[in-house]
Amino acid sequence: QTIRRDLNLLAENNQIQRHHGGASLLGNSVVNDSYANRKIKHQAEKQQIAHQLAAHIANGSSLFLDIGTTAETIAQALLKHRDLRVVTNNIHVAKLLMGNSDFEVLLAGGVVRSRDGGIVGEATIDFIRQFRLDYGIITVSGIDLDGSLLDFDYHEVRITQAIIANSRTVILAADHSKFGRNAMINIGNIAQVDHFYTDRALPQDIASIVQKENIQLRLCPALNSL
Repeated sequence: QTIRRDLNLLAENNQIQRHHGGASLLGNSVVNDSYANRKIKHQAEKQQIAHQLAAHIANGSSLFLDIGTTAETIAQALLKHRDLRVVTNNIHVAKLLMGNSDFEVLLAGGVVRSRDGGIVGEATIDFIRQFRLDYGIITVSGIDLDGSLLDFDYHEVRITQAIIANSRTVILAADHSKFGRNAMINIGNIAQVDHFYTDRALPQDIASIVQKENIQLRLCPALNSL
């Protein structure tokens, strides 16, 4: 009861966000963390997610990979595959995948963001819409407790929506830091995802949606958390 009262008081003072079964810190919903900071955060978690996700991708597959440090970690984990066809709007992903001469890498055109090597714009969306690929691997900045998939950049969101629309199977990769995290733009809902790779048990609200929508959940705990 004392803990509950303290949580309620913190929520009333806008210091935390209360939700069913617990609470979470309020985050900045307007500006994402810097690329350099995101590059070093939760590395072990991202690597384990990437390792298990890559095991799901068969040789000879075609796939989308989007912007972000998680996508780059997944690209690294895919390097031992054979005969992949990868469409990406991430310069870092394209550079990593060049390490395997057996891959065909298609880099979308558009405006290059100097802060993170992402490529965005109408030309990027038009490029992605030309394809119908086996897998669309998407990453997000936040997952609201109602299942909303969130991000900070409107242009990036539209690209993710295009990837979802043009993939036979949609795979979401997100570590636990994205649970309940605020971001101002709605990509869509987790119900649009077929597979979800993450490192920790989901908050109950999100877990209920995943179960209801029959999303294939794969928990990939980092080795240092076992």
